[in-house]
Amino acid sequence: MKNRFLTILLSVSVIFLASSIKVSAQFNDKGDWKERMQSEKIAFLTMEIGLTPDEAQKFWPIYNMVSEELDKAMHETFASYMELEKALNENKADKEISKCLERYMTALGKQDDIRNESVEKYRKILTDKKVAKIFVAEEKFRRQHIRKLHEGPGSRR
Repeated sequence: MKNRFLTILLSVSVIFLASSIKVSAQFNDKGDWKERMQSEKIAFLTMEIGLTPDEAQKFWPIYNMVSEELDKAMHETFASYMELEKALNENKADKEISKCLERYMTALGKQDDIRNESVEKYRKILTDKKVAKIFVAEEKFRRQHIRKLHEGPGSRR
């Protein structure tokens, strides 16, 4: 009963934090969308995974560190993709294209390595079921926001 109460309290706190950040961001002229998106994601993942307060306290620092590493790796991947595309568009020599392709594949591999390492980090604090729920919840969150973009203001749906 105590665990259930703590879980509900944590969930309500996260949702309250997310909504207060959302409200304060609406008053900001720039509407810091990244901050709003992050707070929505925290609330969504916490609920979908079913984190206990103790798990959440251990999980979020690791998750945030992994997310930062993935962001850097994705930027590297995008930069190497742009180089590869430019080399192809400029009809560069095979040797140059080969180097660009190798950088791109290495960058993609780095993202996979980070994800694989993250599973081991998460397993130290969560059950495999909850670790699996992380990836499913992230995909649900991503799809939900893509759907919102398509159904947003001015859409024909």
